[in-house]
Amino acid sequence: MRRLWLWLFQNRETGAITIAQAPNLLLWIVIIGSAVDWAWHPAGRPHVALAIVVKGGLILWALDEILRGVNPWRRCLGLGVLAYGILTLPI
Repeated sequence: MRRLWLWLFQNRETGAITIAQAPNLLLWIVIIGSAVDWAWHPAGRPHVALAIVVKGGLILWALDEILRGVNPWRRCLGLGVLAYGILTLPI
């Protein structure tokens, strides 16, 4: 069990256990865009613009985690967020 835990959560760069990290710039943009959308409830073009920023940023963040995540957990997290982002696209 310990071996699985280390394989899943051990940071490949530092050797530390990494489950969560501080948000990077892209994730901060998603968080702020979501907060503005939630608090302001814009209609029309402002809502569409915020939705594009939030959903696009979330998908880009997920792709970054899949490609550059520090351990398998972070890469799986990115894959899950990417699946959510794609499945909830308004088509």
